[in-house]
Amino acid sequence: MTHQNTPSTWLRRADDPDCVQLLDVTVRPCPGLRVSVPARLRYYRTDPYAVHLDCHADLDEPITWLFGRELLTEGLNGRAGLGDVTVRRSPTDPGRLAIALTTPGHTAVLHTPAAPIRDFLRRSHRVVPPGTEHHHLDITALLRHLLPDHPTRPE
Repeated sequence: MTHQNTPSTWLRRADDPDCVQLLDVTVRPCPGLRVSVPARLRYYRTDPYAVHLDCHADLDEPITWLFGRELLTEGLNGRAGLGDVTVRRSPTDPGRLAIALTTPGHTAVLHTPAAPIRDFLRRSHRVVPPGTEHHHLDITALLRHLLPDHPTRPE
């Protein structure tokens, strides 16, 4: 879902995502068992380097992972990431992606079709083209957050 030029978009709240994509995600907790997990991707121009991945796993609130948009882009073409989040094409089905999410002692691998992610990234690149992310950062707000007791001068 992207925001079109309609009256509802003119009233878009500042905290609404600029791009949203629902995903058909499966997890294999053990051999022979495949579980479907509702998930969605969100992108905000105010957080231009990041993608939010919400996983609804029988909890009142979703589990949200935050990682780089570029990581997801690179994962569409091969293998990307080191550490907590890695993305790669499925070795058995090139039309699917495997997103590995790691916490201490646990790793969940989410399998999802690549086409919706490709479409989501295409829309996010229209909102904030790659290489222009820095133009969308609010440095003054960041400084206020990092240094709450330090006065910042307006530019």
